[in-house]
Amino acid sequence: MHIREINIHGQEFQLHPYGAAYWKERSTLLIADVHLGKATHFRKNGMAVPEETMFEPYKKLEAVCERFKPETLCFLGDLFHSYINNEWLLFETWVRNATPELILVTGNHDIIPEHKLEAVGVSIKDEWCIGSFLLTHEPCEKTAYFNICGHIHPGIRLKGPGRQTLKLPCFFQKEKQLILPAFGEFTGKYIMSPDKTDRVFAVTPEEVVLVSGE
Repeated sequence: MHIREINIHGQEFQLHPYGAAYWKERSTLLIADVHLGKATHFRKNGMAVPEETMFEPYKKLEAVCERFKPETLCFLGDLFHSYINNEWLLFETWVRNATPELILVTGNHDIIPEHKLEAVGVSIKDEWCIGSFLLTHEPCEKTAYFNICGHIHPGIRLKGPGRQTLKLPCFFQKEKQLILPAFGEFTGKYIMSPDKTDRVFAVTPEEVVLVSGE
């Protein structure tokens, strides 16, 4: 897989096709909207989702942690989709074997009690300010900071010859904001409409491609 390197305020961020962003200077891996437990939630409601789907997020987490070997892994909200279900045991097992320090910046879907997460080794923050950067779940515009966030599940519609279109998840960069794509499956995409000054990095299974902006 091919990553894409970008520079923001003198800091290097490496964008991975799984939707993760590695902050090199801080040895911190940023991941948004994993929505663990969503596959099980769908299965309980009668949707034909294969049982093995619940293992996919952990395979991806292991892959990006092995690629970057971060000291810190920060989830930018919506780590779990809803209440505790059978996937909680999988999560506990994964946390016990995880090498990085784990931090969750809480999102609107994070309704599991904080003490449950803290008990297994996940630190909780409402937001995280690091130098000139502000890490949040929902997009936030505070003029003193560059905001890195999730929540939107950004996507981009690419037009081909004729009437062909392709919708892909994307990293969406504005002047003072970077919105990460959803890391989890079954999350859908909100199609963005970039301005001339915005940069859009489409995410394919193998690479991250600049499709809008310079």
